[in-house]
Amino acid sequence: MTTDAAIDNKPAKGRDPRVWVSTLYFAEGLPYMLVRFLPSVYLTDIGVKEVYLGLLNFLGLPWNTKFLWAPAVDLYGTKRGWLLKIQGLITLAAVVLGGLALLGPSVLAPGAAGTDAASTAAAADWAVRGMLAVLVALAFVAATHDVAIDGYYMEAISDPGEQAAYTGIRVLTYRLAIVFARGGLVALAAWAGWTAGWMGAACAMAALLALHAWILPRVEVARVRMGTLAEEARGFLKAFTTWLDQPRILLVLLFVITYKLGDEVLFSMHTPFLLRELGLPKEDFAWVMGIVGMIFGIAGSLFSARLVAKWGLERAIWPLTLGMNVNICAYVWLAWSKPDPSTVAGLATIVAVVAYEQLAAGLGNAVLVVWIMRTCRAEYKAAHYAVASALAALGGTIFGGFGGLIVEQVGYTGLYGFAFAAALPSMVLLAVLKVPPERAALAA
Repeated sequence: MTTDAAIDNKPAKGRDPRVWVSTLYFAEGLPYMLVRFLPSVYLTDIGVKEVYLGLLNFLGLPWNTKFLWAPAVDLYGTKRGWLLKIQGLITLAAVVLGGLALLGPSVLAPGAAGTDAASTAAAADWAVRGMLAVLVALAFVAATHDVAIDGYYMEAISDPGEQAAYTGIRVLTYRLAIVFARGGLVALAAWAGWTAGWMGAACAMAALLALHAWILPRVEVARVRMGTLAEEARGFLKAFTTWLDQPRILLVLLFVITYKLGDEVLFSMHTPFLLRELGLPKEDFAWVMGIVGMIFGIAGSLFSARLVAKWGLERAIWPLTLGMNVNICAYVWLAWSKPDPSTVAGLATIVAVVAYEQLAAGLGNAVLVVWIMRTCRAEYKAAHYAVASALAALGGTIFGGFGGLIVEQVGYTGLYGFAFAAALPSMVLLAVLKVPPERAALAA
């Protein structure tokens, strides 16, 4: 049984969806970077070894399992309410992380990797252990935040054609959050220390929370489940089974899991590769990932979204997929050649490869977003998107978690060779699968 508390469910006049879609997906990308990126830079800075840095990829597991609790976002309250409350929790967590960074180990001198003893001491420091505990909790909170935002987006913009039209803005602003973390927050940490970096993230989340409380349209009625435990369980189960009820589901599952696998393995050890293996100074890392990343990331996102809108997903999917995966070969060469960032030629080479990487990353994102949206049904938008997007990152989390171990055994060239091999299964599946039609997004 469901009771609905009546609220205003009409979008406020004058609130351009392009504005709140932009801020929502920036807000979705930022917590992901607080969990999956900034800790890697910080722990690299204090001298933690690659094998431990690789284990940070297991912080992605909440994103892989979020479908287990995603139906709660559909069944209780409103998605707007969920995302506002969660943004408050993320702000608080960033403040705590800033305090722990103040009390943690000192940053090593540029270019120093630290001895084994120093690495072990840094990994065992109580403040570092506390930070990891907060990051685990924050990972679950941030994954639920993704569920709420994606569900709200599909609730507020229900037409599949409009959903596809806004895909470019979604991908673009999500990538801007990535650029903000990689460039702005890392630069702030390099200039004023890691406490300032984390506090900068807290201020950004607090500003987004205040903005969203003001501008987000109320597009739902608040739902409160009041049935028996068995009825509640059936409601959760139905959210999963209805997504699985589609043609050639096993091949669809494999495709969703493997589509970004090569790209995920590539990124699993990206930060220590640039900072430690190639010796790129943190100040250069900030502008390379910030300014260069912003320009080429935006270009890739806009180009891919425009191509999907103009050609349709059916025609655009192959060129965008190939563009994404060829990027891995550039990293195989970069790991083999090891250009010196202290020289103009070496730094230019690193910048060129990173620029292509940022461009290529945006190409595949639009494909996967539109593909997944076409598999979602109206009644369980948040849960269905959560299931598919969680599975999309599963392989990267599992293989990426052992990225540091792979590096210690076969080096970065071997890791990136493995990443390219991991990209091949999705292209084989793409050759035999049909792209889901737009009408799938409207099916009840």
